Amino acid sequence: MNDHTSLKQTPLHDLHVSLGARMVPFAGYAMPVQYPAGVMKEHLFTRSSAGLFDVSHMGQVTIRPKSGRIEDAALALEHLVPVDVLGLAQGRQRYGLFTNDSGGILDDLMIANRGNHLFLVVNASCKEADFAHMKAHLSESCDVELLQDRALIALQGPHAQAVLAELWADVATMRFMDVVEADLHDVRCIISRSGYTGEDGFEISIPAADAPDVTRRILEHPDVMPIGLGARDSLRLEAGLCLYGNDIDTGTTPVEAALEWAVQKVRRTGGTRAGGFPGADRILADFSDGTSRRRVGLKPEGRAPVRGGVTLYADADGKTPAGTVTSGGFGPSVDGPVAMGYVDQAYASAGTKLYGEVRGKYLALVVATLPFITPTYKR
Repeated sequence: MNDHTSLKQTPLHDLHVSLGARMVPFAGYAMPVQYPAGVMKEHLFTRSSAGLFDVSHMGQVTIRPKSGRIEDAALALEHLVPVDVLGLAQGRQRYGLFTNDSGGILDDLMIANRGNHLFLVVNASCKEADFAHMKAHLSESCDVELLQDRALIALQGPHAQAVLAELWADVATMRFMDVVEADLHDVRCIISRSGYTGEDGFEISIPAADAPDVTRRILEHPDVMPIGLGARDSLRLEAGLCLYGNDIDTGTTPVEAALEWAVQKVRRTGGTRAGGFPGADRILADFSDGTSRRRVGLKPEGRAPVRGGVTLYADADGKTPAGTVTSGGFGPSVDGPVAMGYVDQAYASAGTKLYGEVRGKYLALVVATLPFITPTYKR
């Protein structure tokens, strides 16, 4: 039995326990991996209705410009990320990456323009290091605060809008990546139309003291089910989304990771704002010269899942190494195993047949186009 006494708890911990969740250690927190319905039902319910996730373990950070000019905060942050922060309109957010001097990825994150400050959501396992990184580089021009008094939940799935519309009618006007403030059950919340499942949905930042009541009342809706880390992982894998520490890390560049879209044109070609971020020389060279390896989707031909860490070969007898699986498992929505990994460019084209070594056997896989499901984001 796991000793959870040293683990941190989210503001929703007691609610998870009351709902019968199986709690496991994750990024220093006791987190629900599944509820009594089980991972398969939780996954499929999210795809067909609306799943509610506790993501309060993630870091919520504000960056406030000392000058009062949001442009100053945006330009300061651009020294740490290869992202067009200055061009981010008020009430909008975008995906970003912290990079290191060799072009590797320190973390992936969300960046929102809240009008007079920037609001960031970073990964749980990286949040202390991310906060220290920002404090070290931004404190001269900005006040950086890691918020300790807020919870974060995600409501994901085709019924998510209808569920929230019963609490706040204007939710229907939000587009993918919009960020607003609104009252849910008379509690002021920050709501973004985003998530990490491939489904339409929302992430909701709630004052910690109010989070259990707001969450419990959303869960009372018949179209909502609590969802644990198990289904969260299979949902994001089907959607072709990276898990930091598995699919991207300090030894992976954005171009290798097939995340070129996260580096806007203004940061990579011409102009005064091109480059200027850690690892720019390596990352911009990747754009111009290409990379030796590439993150791809992988579809095992049989029913057996191929897990992270499996070595890939170009031949069925394991003589020609071709790459490595970084994430893999069963995809309930596609009714079969799915995986992602890095392969040499020679093998990166969709349809290429490879072989994964699993317990001495070589299982056939085919390089597949990501994602494995059709995303339903509201554009």
